[in-house]
Amino acid sequence: MGIDRRRRASLALTLNFLALFLAVSALTTSYWCEGTRKVVKPFCTGLVTTKQAFCIMFNSSNINDTRLVQYIWETGEDKYVMRKFHTGIWFSCEQNINMTGEKCRSFIYVAPANERGVLWLCIVAECLYILLLATGGILMSLEVCHIGNVIDGLKLNAFAAIFTVLSGLLGMVAHMMFTTAFQLTVSLGPENWKPQTWDYSWSYILAWSSFTACMASSVTTINRYTKTILEFKHKRRNIEKNLKIKQKLLELDSPEQVWDMYISSVPSTAEELLDLSTSGRKLSNASIFLDLNDLPDPQGEEYC
Repeated sequence: MGIDRRRRASLALTLNFLALFLAVSALTTSYWCEGTRKVVKPFCTGLVTTKQAFCIMFNSSNINDTRLVQYIWETGEDKYVMRKFHTGIWFSCEQNINMTGEKCRSFIYVAPANERGVLWLCIVAECLYILLLATGGILMSLEVCHIGNVIDGLKLNAFAAIFTVLSGLLGMVAHMMFTTAFQLTVSLGPENWKPQTWDYSWSYILAWSSFTACMASSVTTINRYTKTILEFKHKRRNIEKNLKIKQKLLELDSPEQVWDMYISSVPSTAEELLDLSTSGRKLSNASIFLDLNDLPDPQGEEYC
């Protein structure tokens, strides 16, 4: 039993640290969502002799000269370029127009003004999620390293379960708030940010994987706590039944040696214990083990 409890404690602690690592990784990266933006190509600058993929070529470098007729060869979709972007809780980054390097800006100021409050709540919930998750992990570590009173270990186990469950709930709420805020930003955000196509990325998967590991850790911790309590209750019930049996034997004035024989023959498991109060059979001197009247007189005197 002790080995099984230690294995469960180690499993819960491992899941907690895994959830903490995934949560920190998701919070510090900006790949919750990624996609592409359809942007009009700028005019090519300088002397251009060949067609460029990321700018519109025309037949003169002096675009301010109104006397010149400019011939632009790009038409239709050729006038646009698809620029990749990725967004996290903190930043939204987009490729430069020449497709080399990135330009980042705060996602909080990209979101509509009426959604910034939700985004701030999301950030606070994510930070509390990580804080409570770390607190639960510290309590689990103390419980695993704890040597001493079992009751103190159970108290640490109970508090660790409470902190882990609360952190999981906060994490779930934070992830859902970010999902809502991002979708509203896609619909109502500024025109110079709206994506053409987008989807959730690996940071978003890390965040929900962290939530899954957190809930698995909390379930394992609660299960271990409940199992330990049930084991204590089972042992207490067995002790009470043994005491009731001893009391009934003492009331019958049975010889002490016979009582010892009876106690040694009582099964140790709760399923095999004899329930004297519901069996309907009354213990008597003649029906327990042997007829005391058949004992020789010297033995009877000796017992008396």
